[in-house]
Amino acid sequence: MSAPTTVLIVDDDADFREFVRIVLESHGYRVLEAANAGDGLALMREQHPDAVLLDAMMSYELAGLGLIKTVRGDPTVANTPLILISAVLSDDEDRFLPAGERSMVDRFLSKPISPEVLLVEIAAVLSGHARPGHKEMV
Repeated sequence: MSAPTTVLIVDDDADFREFVRIVLESHGYRVLEAANAGDGLALMREQHPDAVLLDAMMSYELAGLGLIKTVRGDPTVANTPLILISAVLSDDEDRFLPAGERSMVDRFLSKPISPEVLLVEIAAVLSGHARPGHKEMV
């Protein structure tokens, strides 16, 4: 029996983490949670999740965006698919990521996220259908 697919949620909103955990666990995923970028990076390095859902803004800081650069520069976790999520993302993610940095993220999702969209987007990055820099606003 193979190990379940692991998804790490890095978000300071406990309610959002619980929502995602319930959705993912009910579909057979193993879920890890971190409430801040530092804990998220530590879990990535220790557990090597298959994908990461990363909030762009935590505690009104752009901590999630700093984590993207750190992850992509760390050879032990650099290839981990990253899905950037935020309640303030719009059709123009340039506010958060300059054009040269968009390729560091596999997908962009706006909150609120329906369970169906969440599952589809995670499946897409896990199957390799997400391409770096591909603009996906859901």
